[in-house]
Amino acid sequence: MTDLVATLLARLGDGLSAARDPARAAAMAAYMRDQFDYAGVAAPALRAVERAAFAGLPRPAEADLRDFALSCWSRPEREYQYAACDYLRRHVGVAGAGFLPVVRTLLTTKSWWDTVDPLATRFVGDLVRSHPVLAHEMDDWSQDENKWLVRTAILFQLHYGGATDTSRLFGYCVRQAGHPDFFVRKAIGWALRQYARTDPESVRAFVAATPALSPLSRREAMKHL
Repeated sequence: MTDLVATLLARLGDGLSAARDPARAAAMAAYMRDQFDYAGVAAPALRAVERAAFAGLPRPAEADLRDFALSCWSRPEREYQYAACDYLRRHVGVAGAGFLPVVRTLLTTKSWWDTVDPLATRFVGDLVRSHPVLAHEMDDWSQDENKWLVRTAILFQLHYGGATDTSRLFGYCVRQAGHPDFFVRKAIGWALRQYARTDPESVRAFVAATPALSPLSRREAMKHL
C-alpha cells in the first residue's frame, strides 16, 4: 500500500469515526435490507468527510486508484464503498483500459444498486468513452449471468446524449427484455427514458416495436413521452 492510499484510508477512517451515528446506522442498514453495516453517516456529512480526506493530496496513479478502491471494498462499513465510488469518479482520467477488471470486481462484490449505479453511469461510462475498445466488453457484460454486469452494460451510456450508440442501447434492451430480475428491467426503462431526452421519437418507435419489453420497462421508458 502506498503512502497516498494509507493517508486516504486513515483520514477517511478518522472522519467516519467522528461522524458515526449508531441510531442512523441501524436505520440505514434496515433500508438496505440489512445487507451491509453502516457507520451511520448521512450523505451530506459523508461528502464533508470525503472533502477533508481528499484535500491537498497528489493525483493518484492507477495503482493507487485500484488499491484504494479495493481497500474500501474490504471494509465493513458501506460508507467506505461510497467514498471509493466518489474517488474513482473524480479520478477516472487516471484509469486505463486495463482497469476494467478492477471495476468488474467492485460491481460483482457487495453488489447493490447504491454502488453499481454510480460506477456504471459515471465511472464505466467515462472509461469506455475514453477507451472505445472497451465497448466490446460491454457487449459481453450485456449477456452475462451476473445481473449487475447486465445492468451496468445497459446504463453505461446513460449520460452520452447524442453520442449514444443506439444500436448497442436498443440491442441490449432487446436482448434482456425478458430478464426476470427487477433491477435489469428497471435499468432498461431508465436508459430508454434518459435517451428519450435526446431522441424521443426513436424511443417511442423502439418501445412500440418491442412487445417483449416488460410492463415496468415500458412504463419507465414512456414516463415523459
